[in-house]
Amino acid sequence: MNDIAIQEAIESVKALRSRISSLEDNALDLLFREARTHNGWSDRPITEEQIQLLYELTISGPTTANSQPSRFIFCRSPESKERLIPCLAPGNVDKTRAAPLTVIIGYDMAFWEHLPRMFPHKDMTAMYKGNEPYIDVNGLRNSSLQGAYLIIAARAMGLDIGAMSGFNHEAIDREFFSETSIKSNFLCNVGYGDTNALYNKLPRFEFEEICKII
Repeated sequence: MNDIAIQEAIESVKALRSRISSLEDNALDLLFREARTHNGWSDRPITEEQIQLLYELTISGPTTANSQPSRFIFCRSPESKERLIPCLAPGNVDKTRAAPLTVIIGYDMAFWEHLPRMFPHKDMTAMYKGNEPYIDVNGLRNSSLQGAYLIIAARAMGLDIGAMSGFNHEAIDREFFSETSIKSNFLCNVGYGDTNALYNKLPRFEFEEICKII
């Protein structure tokens, strides 16, 4: 990265921090404390413009060496949903069919081949080439991060989410990623949740139970 680009990055962050330093409590409640996983959905549609913004926010989150291994399929049409339904666990069928959008979050086992473009500061490809276990663990880890960014981005946009792991990975991969180097990670329904279908919020650990400050 040249000196001009570095200086531009520094000035950009300075300008951001002078404009906003933290989120207020209502925003934190929306994203985290009062946010819920939704199982029921209204029929209000998700527009293509919303999907584009959702992607723009998601892809801005950090990944190892800017690797960005996730690949996304946004299932919005009835036809794409019908392809998806046979791959799901029975308990996820009705809510997925009702959701206006279901995102398949996958990860590309060839993500490392793009590192010269995405991380031009240093050649990182040697540690990945021919090392499938290393590729897989880094692809899974970073696509999980990107899936989490998608969840937070959707909530920040005023949307609701319902992340799911109850599906047949092999079936999803055959149906949506056939003849590619992409594997499925998890699914996420996105839309405007029906609050009448909410369950009670489940407990969380207390800080002292699972954390240490050392």
